[in-house]
Amino acid sequence: MGEYLQEFVDETTWYNNLVLGSLLPSKLWDPLPHILQTWLRNYIAGNLLYFISGFLWCFYIYYLKRHVYLPKDAIPTNKAMLLQIYVAMKAMPWYCALPTLSEYMVENGWTRCYASISDIGWVMYALYLFIYLAVVEFGIYWMHRELHDIKPLYKYLHATHHIYNKQNTLSPFAGLAFHPLDGILQAVPHVIALFIIPTHFRTHIGLLFLEGIWTTNIHDCIHGNFWPIMGAGYHTIHHTTYRHNYGHYTIWMDWMLGTLRDPIDDEGKKVM
Repeated sequence: MGEYLQEFVDETTWYNNLVLGSLLPSKLWDPLPHILQTWLRNYIAGNLLYFISGFLWCFYIYYLKRHVYLPKDAIPTNKAMLLQIYVAMKAMPWYCALPTLSEYMVENGWTRCYASISDIGWVMYALYLFIYLAVVEFGIYWMHRELHDIKPLYKYLHATHHIYNKQNTLSPFAGLAFHPLDGILQAVPHVIALFIIPTHFRTHIGLLFLEGIWTTNIHDCIHGNFWPIMGAGYHTIHHTTYRHNYGHYTIWMDWMLGTLRDPIDDEGKKVM
């Protein structure tokens, strides 16, 4: 077991060397304990992902394709986007504590993670990944819904994110503009799933960072209309009604529990 757990430590060490070794002098990070190196790597990688994905997407939809996807009055101001960046930057150090903790638990053998797909084969990998995503979808739906339904949680945590409640106040940079504890709570299902479902470690890390790209996408107000994906059209309705479309990747939980509101139907009602 000790040799097998060492594979996880070797993998996280490789990630640390890749990110930190490429961007910082070794004397600044090499003396740090492994867990602090991991946090620093997550912090730098998280910031890079947030700014690169946010700037590229804003450049594409607000400048390169200006007025193609959104009317002029739906484009957020630079001031609004800078405020979102400010909120996200205050929370980022705390966000990075969650993947750091999950990696620590994996390295110590507390979860059901496995190191290589060859350990179980591609068929079981695909099956477990499907179950993992279903558990995460279920968990995030209920966590998000309770952040609305439990009034103190909404008032002191989730309301920070819902000040962006119109198209011209939403942007890709709003994707991580949460109270730190709110953002962590909504990502916790990713970690809880590790204790329930055999999960490929590298896939888990990739999915956590995919959250950064996904939240950028669903706050751009552009309806991709790709059923059953919970895209930006659905999420924009969530920001304007507060009572619909709590789901994360898909519409299934909202459909089953009666909280789904379709952007195409919504647009039809406005026209009528």
